[in-house]
Amino acid sequence: MTTGSTDARPPAEITDHDQGPAATGDPGSRAWWRWLRHEWTLAVLGGLLLAVVLTWPTMRHPASTVPGDIGDPTLQAWQVAWAGHAVLTDPAGLWHSNTFFPERYTYAYSDTLLGYAPIGMLGSGFEAALVRYNVLYVLVHALAFVGAYALVRQLGAGRLGGAVAGVAWAYAPWRLAHAGHLNILSSGGIALCLAMLARGHGWSLRHGYRPERRRPGWALAGWLVAAWQISLGFGIGLPLVYFLLAAVLVGAGGYGWSWWRRGRPPAFGRRLLLADLAGGAVFGAVTLLLGLVYLRVVDLNPQAERSLAWTEMFSPPLIGFATAPADSWLWGERHAAAREQLSWPPEMALLPGMALLALAAAGLFVSVYPARHRVALGIGVLGTVLLGLGATLGGDGDPGYLTLSKHLPGWDALRTPGRMMHWTSLLLAVLAAGTVTVFARAVRRWSSRGWARLLAPVVLLVPLAVVGLEGVNRTAHPVVPPPPAATRMAAEPMLVLPAGGALDLIFMLWTTDGFPRVTNGLGGFEPVTQAQTRAATAAFPDPVSVAYLRGIGVRSVVALPGWAAGTPWQGIADRPFDGLGITREEIDGVLVYRL
Repeated sequence: MTTGSTDARPPAEITDHDQGPAATGDPGSRAWWRWLRHEWTLAVLGGLLLAVVLTWPTMRHPASTVPGDIGDPTLQAWQVAWAGHAVLTDPAGLWHSNTFFPERYTYAYSDTLLGYAPIGMLGSGFEAALVRYNVLYVLVHALAFVGAYALVRQLGAGRLGGAVAGVAWAYAPWRLAHAGHLNILSSGGIALCLAMLARGHGWSLRHGYRPERRRPGWALAGWLVAAWQISLGFGIGLPLVYFLLAAVLVGAGGYGWSWWRRGRPPAFGRRLLLADLAGGAVFGAVTLLLGLVYLRVVDLNPQAERSLAWTEMFSPPLIGFATAPADSWLWGERHAAAREQLSWPPEMALLPGMALLALAAAGLFVSVYPARHRVALGIGVLGTVLLGLGATLGGDGDPGYLTLSKHLPGWDALRTPGRMMHWTSLLLAVLAAGTVTVFARAVRRWSSRGWARLLAPVVLLVPLAVVGLEGVNRTAHPVVPPPPAATRMAAEPMLVLPAGGALDLIFMLWTTDGFPRVTNGLGGFEPVTQAQTRAATAAFPDPVSVAYLRGIGVRSVVALPGWAAGTPWQGIADRPFDGLGITREEIDGVLVYRL
């Protein structure tokens, strides 16, 4: 990308001041200046700044609030904290978390976000867990931008096309419905690994396969990033597994066809083959090991297996693909009537962006990509939309998403077809980048004439500004109740009352202060002991509940009378406990029973 002008003065008249640090005699200053102006430095820094702005006010009060609601974010803040704590203190006990006592493999009761364990090692306690979560929330948006930017640049689009694709994918309106789902927002590794693999194999949409551009190190890095993406959860990671498997089979088939047609093997190289084998082995091993853990969970808890009825319930109608969630600043109120037609808007409001749709449609006809690749991208968009319809496709989703659920291992656990929008919107972003690149070239040619040069930067920013506008949020940022002192003073294992429901997510986050074992917990399913414990302790404190808790090893009960209204533990403060062999202490309105 050219600057559009050069300095007309003779070299002798150009001073150090005119050229900045790059013209000084200090090699270190020149290197620093080159690094600062490098495309990828600007992309990363720009992505970080954009993430802070477009997720605001996430970083206003990161130690006390969370984006979305006080539900899944508290669970995920605990997950990240537990992963870091376990890796540092007891790696062998990673899967057996401090929640759902006395169950085992409890860390795998939902997507684990295990790949964030290194960040979970930073800091300790409740406030650190919240700060960590909010920082990650911003970073996942930045990574999504950088990943999409890198992918479309590798595929042959220009810098402006990359920026538009990055913003359109990272801040698509449909993502705002998942403000409380860090595991769903953590998709940047998908685009980034594809960019690295394409670069490693010297391939792009625009130029095809160029053996001289092969980079085995990038291919290896791509496989490692893909393995990291899988470690964040199978919810959006499993489609990546099958996509890469299909890509390997198609690539191998294309290689074999070319060999047969030409009578000699195409250039590939031993180093690239070794990189693919090593990286693919790591990717496969991570996928297999994590899959075995989840299979163990299902083996211990048969009720964890989901039927296809869940997929049918969460399958969106076609109107969902043109409907924005309520958290969209631009479209939220305007699409309120359309959302009323959706049975579950959080998973069915799937608008990828009106501007993105328009640019992608134009990209089918005007683009830097060859026509055959544009057609392939269009078919990909159509295919992922049809899969995203789930059971609403053709009345029963078979053939379609439910077909995959019946035949592909693990796919039946992906009960929300609308999340295929990750792939739909990424393909749309690639298409849009192709036409924006043509637009940028036309503007630069036009701007070479006089006064038009002044307007060119404004004109070039129009597509970027429009897709960015659609990403502006009005997401709530509620305050998370801090843990009472009583939870730090009670002996573990403990039970916190009232138990059950979303309150257990808050209690799980409270345990980040020391990670005491608790019977409380909420995940993707309910273990049998959860219902047993709630039923046995409904009249606590009484002889039956005390005997039950002692029998499973619980040493203390922490009761919050102010939170118990409408639950079986309403009025617990007035229940007698004499003659039960237990003691009770009140600490700032919270009751601690020692068994």
